Amino acid sequence: MALADSVPGVSGGTVAFILGFYDDFVNSLNNLILGDRSGRINALRFLSKIGLGWIVGFILSVLFITSIFEKNIYEISSLFLGFIIASIPLIVKSEQKILSKNKKNIVFLVIGIAIVCAMTYFNPVKNSSQSFSVNINNLNILFIGYIFISGMIAISAMVLPGISGSTILLIFGLYVPMLTAIKEVLKLDFGYLPGIIIFSFGILIGVFATVRSVRYLLRTFRPQTIYCIIGLMIGSIYAVIMGPTSLEVSKSPMTISTFSIVFFAIGCILVPALEKFKSVLKNKNAKSETVEVNYNS
Repeated sequence: MALADSVPGVSGGTVAFILGFYDDFVNSLNNLILGDRSGRINALRFLSKIGLGWIVGFILSVLFITSIFEKNIYEISSLFLGFIIASIPLIVKSEQKILSKNKKNIVFLVIGIAIVCAMTYFNPVKNSSQSFSVNINNLNILFIGYIFISGMIAISAMVLPGISGSTILLIFGLYVPMLTAIKEVLKLDFGYLPGIIIFSFGILIGVFATVRSVRYLLRTFRPQTIYCIIGLMIGSIYAVIMGPTSLEVSKSPMTISTFSIVFFAIGCILVPALEKFKSVLKNKNAKSETVEVNYNS
């Protein structure tokens, strides 16, 4: 999940959805925030299993991605496109019964696409001369508010199985600056720490605002929500293609000539590999339960 959350394309929520523990993930977040003492303890046990791997994966991805992202933007963007395009059929397959019985709600798919495309097209940092380094020397009231709101929206996207929170940061022009800030703090350069703290407060508020809403939508309006999620994923294809324009040193959008079929193929292979891992793990657990039942008999 950390690797997915730290790259534009597929969200950690999508990975949880593909691996079959998304509902447990959302319910655990909800119980951690709003549950009773017993619910919070159980939620903490479940989330701690994910949390340790998330932290390790995130640190490794930050140290790795920041060094190659701007130098190899088109190859990495091709990889992200592979992630997205390979994930969409898996989401459709897992929700096939619900989607096929509620085709009238396909309008929500269009809404999802429109949301991401509009956010990308009206990119607030496009053609901007402002430096988006989150170093303390660049912070002012407006920029602090911008970082805070970006954190709120990004974490909302990370919780949803659809558009990646990193794609949101890419659209807002804060993807590379935030990765750079985290990397510099890991190197003990604390000039970037205030910006990270502001962003973290945005994330905290975003989690409180999002988890309960997502849980409610999936329980009450699941067909509409799933269609919208798929729309967000389709729309994020456009966001990734336009991603190079939001770098600190703006580059041209990805085209056929800059598209890398090799990296795209790698992305397409990795996502089904996760699905296969889920199936293997599920079969292994089923066999273990069968052996345990036979032993007790």
